[in-house]
Amino acid sequence: MPDSKTLEGTLGPDSNKWTYQTSAGFTLGPSSPPNLTIQTTTTPIRISPAATALVIIDMQNFFLSPFLGRQLGGAGHLASDQLLKHAIPAARKAGIRIVWLNWGLNEQDLKDMPAGVSRAFGFAGTEEDGPEHSGLGSPCGQVEVIDVDGSTKKIDAGRLLMRDTWNAAIFPPLDTEYMRGSKLEKRPDVWIHKNRMSGLWGALTECEEFLEKEGIRTLLFSGVNTDQCVGGSLMDAFSKGYDCVLLSDGCGTTSPDFAQKAWEYNVANTFGFCTTCVEFAKGVEVMKT
Repeated sequence: MPDSKTLEGTLGPDSNKWTYQTSAGFTLGPSSPPNLTIQTTTTPIRISPAATALVIIDMQNFFLSPFLGRQLGGAGHLASDQLLKHAIPAARKAGIRIVWLNWGLNEQDLKDMPAGVSRAFGFAGTEEDGPEHSGLGSPCGQVEVIDVDGSTKKIDAGRLLMRDTWNAAIFPPLDTEYMRGSKLEKRPDVWIHKNRMSGLWGALTECEEFLEKEGIRTLLFSGVNTDQCVGGSLMDAFSKGYDCVLLSDGCGTTSPDFAQKAWEYNVANTFGFCTTCVEFAKGVEVMKT
């Protein structure tokens, strides 16, 4: 007969200790009601909503807008649908903070940008690339968009991934949620600029400063691209001691399918836990307040 004995254990420092029971899985951090249990691909986890953030990365016009040639129905758009239908409403209901972590460069960022990062976005002289791939900070040119009344108009897309430009704005279906969430009286949504693929690189980023100030230790990661900016941010968060959860259907990538699968596997088995927006919402639905 199989051994039915319940095993228990603890991991980590007192400031963010995990506890484990074979019957209940992992409790991440200090246990303070209400607690939210989420089924992951490997084990149930129990988290504190007050110490958790839903991090939505780079869901911006540059990466998602059909007016820049992004085909609707792609992996990023499917992720957007799952966030809108499941993860964002669940986060709101549970009182979980939503962080919109986006590329947003200034002039000093451009001067300091490493060559390797710049190369990823093209540069002047790569003839096969269009104007939107001629380098960070370069003009994206005019784009023709559909106005609210159905008419078309041309607008300046702005310089590539610079702050306060159209191309760096949140993709409209999600922007509506950000605008609504930013007006909440309690735990409003926040927009945080990043200047690398990771939003938590280096000694202290704006994102990390915010998380530390708010006492947030558990991060639910989503956005694009899974194997680049989402993965890079998750890896840095993992190394800094945050509890990392990947919402696999809430992220997408333009890379081959194996890239997405590799990240899901490694997060589930090494860097944290992997679940879905649907499972997250299910957990919130039965959460006891």
